[in-house]
Amino acid sequence: MDVRDKVVIVTGASSGIGLAVAKLLARHGAKVALAARSKDKLEAIAAGIPGSLPVVADMSRERDVAKMVSDVLGRYGRVDILINNAGRGYDAPVEKIRPDAFRALFELNVVGPLVAMQHVIPVMRRQGGGLIVNISSGLALMTLPGMSPYAALKSALGKISLTARAELDGDRIRVSVVYPYITLTGFEANTIRHDEETQGDAGDAAPDEAEGHGPLRPPDTPEYLAEVILKGIGSEDAEIFAHDWMRNMAHA
Repeated sequence: MDVRDKVVIVTGASSGIGLAVAKLLARHGAKVALAARSKDKLEAIAAGIPGSLPVVADMSRERDVAKMVSDVLGRYGRVDILINNAGRGYDAPVEKIRPDAFRALFELNVVGPLVAMQHVIPVMRRQGGGLIVNISSGLALMTLPGMSPYAALKSALGKISLTARAELDGDRIRVSVVYPYITLTGFEANTIRHDEETQGDAGDAAPDEAEGHGPLRPPDTPEYLAEVILKGIGSEDAEIFAHDWMRNMAHA
């Protein structure tokens, strides 16, 4: 899909990957709705992106998600692309996973994107088509001790994405899932950990190796991943990988 003149919702747009994607799509002529929790940040960002719309929304709250889509329709009259990017990490050994924290992040990382999809699908069907891009994680393709909570959530989002793609094929609604590699953002600072005392040492640096996959490679910039996502929007591929070598991990 060519993004020029298309209406795009980007969640988690106040920083990191979401912000980089929003800026890049706007430069390519898209009309971008910026969704995140921080009103002040969004308004400041929107001031620098002509024609954009800041939408305050907590993606773990269904009412916020519904209002987000309604606000975008009220402003632009359509939704061509939804990019579900908002999320939060959780690192802990299986034995130490807190069910309450895991449930809360399930609402944000899985249910939030699902609800957003459910609200835009009828809109896109009426329009004759559309594109939904769900941001998963390279962790969904790897086995990293201590990182199963986030990997499990992003694996669930990936499976929902690919199943929805098959279900919506006849409606000309494409659903793609993106697998980023380690990306240089503030994501780690916001990640929940079972042992907060080790956060500074273990949280800000990637593990040296992924089990079964050898040494990890240098991280990417958000701008690099934004270019990958833009290319994926153009191709509408089912699975979009930050690097070609990750394809082997997906189908190992």
